Amino acid sequence: MASKEYAVYIMTNKHNRVLYTGITNNLRRRVYEHKTGIGSKFVKKYNATKLVYFEVGSNINEALLREHQIKAGSRQKKLDLINEFNPEWNDLYEEI
Repeated sequence: MASKEYAVYIMTNKHNRVLYTGITNNLRRRVYEHKTGIGSKFVKKYNATKLVYFEVGSNINEALLREHQIKAGSRQKKLDLINEFNPEWNDLYEEI
C-alpha cells in the first residue's frame, strides 16, 4: 500500500499582500481548487491563488503540527520562510 503524503502550503495574492496557510493530502488538487474558487472563503475573498511555499511529509500529525506552527508564527516569520524557499515568489503550481 502506498503511503499518503500531506502538504502544508502558503498561498498569496497577485501583490503578495495576503498569506493563507493550509494543509492537504493532495497539493495539486487543492491548489487547483483555490485557483478556481472552490473551497476556502478566505482564499476566494482575497484572491490568494498563487502557491509560494509548500512542504510535504508522510505523517498527518507532523503536518498538522507544522501547519499550527506556521499559522501561530508572525507575518515576518512566514515571509522569511517564503523568501528562503522561493525568493522570487514565483507561483509554484506548475512545479508540483
